[in-house]
Amino acid sequence: MAKSLQDKVIIVTGAGRGIGREIALLCAAEGAKVVVNDPGGAADGAGTSAAPAEEVVEEIKKRGGTAVANFESVAEAIPASKIVKTATDHFGRLDGVVNNAGILRDMIFHKMSVEAFEAVIKVHLMGSFYVSHAAARIYREQESGSFVHFTSTSGLIGNYGQANYAAAKLGIVGLSKSIALDMGRFNVRSNCVSPFAWTRMIGTIPTETDAEKARVEKIKQMGPEKIAPVCAYLLSDAAKDVTGQIFGVRMNEIFLFGQHRPVRSVHRGEGWTPETIAEHGMPALKGSFAKLDRSADVFTWDPI
Repeated sequence: MAKSLQDKVIIVTGAGRGIGREIALLCAAEGAKVVVNDPGGAADGAGTSAAPAEEVVEEIKKRGGTAVANFESVAEAIPASKIVKTATDHFGRLDGVVNNAGILRDMIFHKMSVEAFEAVIKVHLMGSFYVSHAAARIYREQESGSFVHFTSTSGLIGNYGQANYAAAKLGIVGLSKSIALDMGRFNVRSNCVSPFAWTRMIGTIPTETDAEKARVEKIKQMGPEKIAPVCAYLLSDAAKDVTGQIFGVRMNEIFLFGQHRPVRSVHRGEGWTPETIAEHGMPALKGSFAKLDRSADVFTWDPI
């Protein structure tokens, strides 16, 4: 049986550990030549180490695959463009980008520093833009290519203490949709994946109460290897008609997320005043208000 990514060139950012590692390993097993990008920092982005990316490359080669390591940060435009250059220098082309790199600096909003907000935005949102923008020129020229961006229910639904992460992850949804719209004419696809998996980053979730401890134990059941098949599929030619979508992966479940559309309207022929909005408009709309849910309030059943 032919491999789904045979001879395609795929970049996976943040591929030294966790979800990124599993995606890189599966893409290579499916025949892709993989750029394993990871600067090797801690969960909050501090420090660097070549070891994580190099170890994944060695594992791929040991299994008979083809890969090269890259240690650049996605958080600045020029280093991010060098990740793309690594693909073209070593393999002569580029077919897919997985924007998986991320850091966490959680803090309740009124205590969050400007630096913590900007650092998370730079890695997640700006990093996804920088790598995608460098790849887009190649995709435009060859008239083909796929992007897989990582979003999160922290942005799609909500979570405490993650204003920086949620803003970045919801911004990535808008970025992905715009790429899908702008580049569809060139046979370029762009989709988002919202993963549920136990990783080093998720390991920073507080476990002070019994409820928090129970929640984390459930998350630990969800291995990062469960996320990789959807990503490999979205990078393959089998997904040529799939673009602009948001998928969730939770153990053996795959979700298609809805996207913002009007849910209710109210009309007043003579127009509105602040008073009539208070008396008529808002009470009419209130029945369809979105609740202030967290991800855990929506996904209340055990992973399947």
